[in-house]
Amino acid sequence: MAAPPPVKNLSLTLLLLMLFVCSCLALADHRPSEFSIVGYSEDDLTSHDKLIELFERFMAKYKKAYSSFEEKLKRFEVFKDNLNHIDDQNKKVSSYWLGLNEFADLTHDEFKSTYLGLSPARRNSGDDSGDEDGGVFRYDDVDVSSLPKEVDWRKKNAVTDVKNQGQCGSCWAFSTVAAVEGINAIVTGNLTSLSEQELIDCSTDGNNGCNGGLMDYAFSYIAANGGLHTEESYPYLMEEGTCRRSSSEGDDDEPAAAAVTISGYEDVPRNNEQALIKALAHQPVSVAIEASGRNFQFYSGGVFDGPCGTRLDHGVTAVGYGTATKGHDYIIVKNSWGSHWGEKGYIRMRRGTSKHEGLCGINKMASYPTKNA
Repeated sequence: MAAPPPVKNLSLTLLLLMLFVCSCLALADHRPSEFSIVGYSEDDLTSHDKLIELFERFMAKYKKAYSSFEEKLKRFEVFKDNLNHIDDQNKKVSSYWLGLNEFADLTHDEFKSTYLGLSPARRNSGDDSGDEDGGVFRYDDVDVSSLPKEVDWRKKNAVTDVKNQGQCGSCWAFSTVAAVEGINAIVTGNLTSLSEQELIDCSTDGNNGCNGGLMDYAFSYIAANGGLHTEESYPYLMEEGTCRRSSSEGDDDEPAAAAVTISGYEDVPRNNEQALIKALAHQPVSVAIEASGRNFQFYSGGVFDGPCGTRLDHGVTAVGYGTATKGHDYIIVKNSWGSHWGEKGYIRMRRGTSKHEGLCGINKMASYPTKNA
């Protein structure tokens, strides 16, 4: 393939198309086959000068700044290695594709140590019996054949904008909050963005702030403490802080009264995809997955089908399900790595894999908040 024309002759729109997977392609069900990486020619991937130019544009797009020239050189080498991995994988996988994102200057070990944060102690101990309330599952008697073929809670005004946990292992808080935002919107008709920071600071019975936690513990905190504050009144700091929820009256530092309450929570029967779909047809569901794979780090679009294991390390939120044009059934998952990752912050994960635990273990540890009308 001929090399692209000089950069100075390209419009801004074309530059963005060449450097990064555009959002419209990310929402398609197939990836262009003429490029090993969408938008790049072989010259772009082998020319040292073009790689430097590509890295500089990456730095500008994601506002990267390094402490020294030596650190910049180190990050450039990491960037090239990641680019080669993306190129290699895009020649092999068929149902999804990878692309550059803000994690492209991180080694895989650096990425894993920073952007995950699930501590699945309670339900990953081998006990499949359900939650402490005796394994109550309100959707058990739902007839699967009566469920809609596709559900997308984003289209029903039950999902807030994609958020970004940043360099804090607080995925469990974001997963919890998205599920609570969803059930509150379904029951009340009001979609309200809620506070992850309150959970990081105050939900400490089993949770460890930026060092990991579990959605069930967070649901328990919200139910036992009269609800959760809005994100506006208790904003996200990307670090652990002092709990501002005072039990005393008239505390000037305490945010306004809690905005949203829940009645409790229930666990989806473990390793049961049919049960997960039953629950998901009625509300967004907190799920745990293994997201530490290198392909997951650079997922850019399509129906993801691995490779990945089932060692749960990341909390996310299932917000729908459907079927792609190629016939691949999927679950729509809201992540907490910002809107530049994946399909504007989302990933479509393959379902119907015939494995009880589901792709990346998504069926192993799902739960959802309950809210009385």
